[in-house]
Amino acid sequence: KLRELSDEGVRFRSHLDGSSLFLSPESALDIQRIIGSDIAMLLDECPPYPCERDYASKSLDLTLRWAERSKTWITENRDRIGDRQHFGIVQGSVYADLREKAARELVAMDFDGYAVGGVSVGESETEMLQAIDHAVPFLPADKPRYAMGIGQPHQLLEMIGRGVDLFDCVLPTRVARNGTAYTADGTLNLKNKKFEKDQRPLSEDTHPLCREFSRAYLRHLIKNDEILGLRLVTLHNLHFYLSLMEQARCAIQTGAFSRFKDEFIRRYRGPSADA
Repeated sequence: KLRELSDEGVRFRSHLDGSSLFLSPESALDIQRIIGSDIAMLLDECPPYPCERDYASKSLDLTLRWAERSKTWITENRDRIGDRQHFGIVQGSVYADLREKAARELVAMDFDGYAVGGVSVGESETEMLQAIDHAVPFLPADKPRYAMGIGQPHQLLEMIGRGVDLFDCVLPTRVARNGTAYTADGTLNLKNKKFEKDQRPLSEDTHPLCREFSRAYLRHLIKNDEILGLRLVTLHNLHFYLSLMEQARCAIQTGAFSRFKDEFIRRYRGPSADA
């Protein structure tokens, strides 16, 4: 209700003061240039889920027209861009042929990298993985492939197994602010009473700053809205994600990724730590 799409771009109202704002494919890239983004994302429309095929097709055509204009802007402003990278975004909702079409046409425009967008927007995990399967095989292996807005630890490994290189997700910090910690055995909801006298650290491989804090004390901090508790769990979750990616890289280098992925997912999705 706050936005209006057209070939020119998107006009929307600020959620802060209701003022009218406008983004074109060109201005979106120029703003990212001004603020110093290392990777600039092209303007696209992320269709809602669920959506009819006709809507998804028209939405994708708009995204591709915007991508063509973006490519022209990049070419004309090469001297101002420096070494900034520009990524096209594959859309197409849950429709395999639209995902393939988007990937092929963006690759033909020759961007620095490619993202798969419109995933983790309400669809099932199976549909999300299918969207990746319908796009990534058509993206060049020698350029970064990025899954937008994903995800849970086991999902990241599933994506890596499909050839995805980059991810972004708010989950590690968002769930930390709600008192939830990631571990190899699943998540720990530290608000639960069972942690009230648990003197163990969050995990064996927690962040160095978290090692001396027990689950019981972290629960105490979180239950009393102490900012230290949220910061410590945030550090722990970020450390968990970074460590998981480091382990994945090592497994790839030694040719053992498939076994590593399967073993991690089996353990992580086994009987929940909160069960």
